[in-house]
Amino acid sequence: MGLRIDIAAVTANWRALAARAPGARCAAVVKADAYGLGAARVAPALYAAGARDFFVALAAEGRALRPHLPEDARINVLSGHMPGEDLTGLVPVLNSPEQFFRDRALRPGKPFAIQLDSGMNRLGMEAPEWAAIRAEALAAGPDFIMSHLACADEPEHPANPAQLAAFRDMTQGCEGVPLSLAATGGILLGPDYHFDLVRPGIGLYGGLPFAEARPTVRLSLRVIQTRSVAQGEMVGYGASYIADRPCRIATVDAGYADGVLRSLSGKGAMLYAGDIGCPIVGRVSMDLITVDVTALENVPETLDLICAHQPIDRLADLAGTIGYEILTALRQRYARSWS
Repeated sequence: MGLRIDIAAVTANWRALAARAPGARCAAVVKADAYGLGAARVAPALYAAGARDFFVALAAEGRALRPHLPEDARINVLSGHMPGEDLTGLVPVLNSPEQFFRDRALRPGKPFAIQLDSGMNRLGMEAPEWAAIRAEALAAGPDFIMSHLACADEPEHPANPAQLAAFRDMTQGCEGVPLSLAATGGILLGPDYHFDLVRPGIGLYGGLPFAEARPTVRLSLRVIQTRSVAQGEMVGYGASYIADRPCRIATVDAGYADGVLRSLSGKGAMLYAGDIGCPIVGRVSMDLITVDVTALENVPETLDLICAHQPIDRLADLAGTIGYEILTALRQRYARSWS
């Protein structure tokens, strides 16, 4: 099994998204091990490309990343200041008055940021909570104030302008404090959403809604065995596939334990030999996938599950999910290589 990661494509996508918001500082979201691509490799490459602001979900992710980046790189923790966390060298994005007072009591004078809830009802302070501590928080000098859009991947969704208006209202009078609202989708919504800091995530890694993104991963699976299957014979668990003609079946060395979603079973997903697609037949099992390779004159040593012919969002559509899950589901059994 081999997962090839194109670091140059990641940095090219970062530059392209930064160019879409020329008046803003462009950060990089590298949570979930840089969406499964390896934060220890990806983040330093993005730093070399010009990124200085990085976002992770958890303090543990930030601590693991900290040794891989120079001191002037800012690593922001989106879950904020949770009890007992070691935030040395990190910037918590505080989500509630409780977190704010905990952070100021335990880390006086240390950098912090604020997240406001502009309508998503997930993380951040709601307007009354923010109003109650706003003066004290601004006096303490936050690095930035942010919020997050719920429907940025749907440009015409009415939630986008509603959240924009709410964010503007909640940050009115916060002169001198950088503001941030846009992730990948928000960048593509245009300059009204850019403010001072943008935070691209999935677009860096080749996913929608950034349709112009360069693909960043290729997943190749090894063929363990091939066999001839007669018409009427079954393939895989539950006899869910019965051959309707004589065919050639290859078994490859990955399954749902490796993040190949079981929902791809019988859904038209292909493994590719060059530009020839070979359908997945039968159930995706824990460690193995069976593939109809009848169309191939010669079966190669590997077949590609993610490639130019089947990018992450195409695979996600077939699995009934999103490209984010396809990437972050990829497990550590893959031998990774970075170019």
